[in-house]
Amino acid sequence: MTRPAVPHRSNLRREIAALAARMIAEDGISDYGFAKRKAARQLGAVNADELPNNAEIDAEVRTYLSVFQDEEHLERQQFMRVAAAEVMRELEAFRPYLTGAVLEGTAGRYAEVEIDLFPESAKEVEIFFLNHAVAYEHREPRRNQPDAPEAILLFDWGEVPVKLRIYSPDVERLSRRSPHGARQMERARLATVEALIKQGPADSIDLHP
Repeated sequence: MTRPAVPHRSNLRREIAALAARMIAEDGISDYGFAKRKAARQLGAVNADELPNNAEIDAEVRTYLSVFQDEEHLERQQFMRVAAAEVMRELEAFRPYLTGAVLEGTAGRYAEVEIDLFPESAKEVEIFFLNHAVAYEHREPRRNQPDAPEAILLFDWGEVPVKLRIYSPDVERLSRRSPHGARQMERARLATVEALIKQGPADSIDLHP
């Protein structure tokens, strides 16, 4: 059997980034590292220096969404930001921040609303959910990362999947690194999210005017 041709090294990095972006946008993969490793295997890459960085993948995700899911993507982005704001209002006592693809404007078809909370105790959030009869799933966070969340809760807000990461209050003032790599994650309080909703759908956002 003839092995598939491997793209020239000068193009391979871009090929991997583009394939990883398609997986993220179409297949619901949220882990950039997993997506690029899977793409690299499919394209026959063997060297670590052939792997794109997360900024390159992020750029390809934006390009893919603008080309193949343009109107659908913008409508979904606005819909999910509205849902995020509703959840944040309900959880305002726990200092919510929107983060991830919905904030950054790169949410694919299977994206979750990602919200970070900084309550006095993670148990307070779970008690709140129990008192309000909200069905949720408790997921154990990875403990091998600095400033890892104390708990992760998953639930549905209508048709929108939501992931809550619950942190200790003293982590709130620290900048956080993306679980997808080394870049610093953006996060926004409710007022910023409401301003983005009022601004209307856009291909991207600028949190540092």
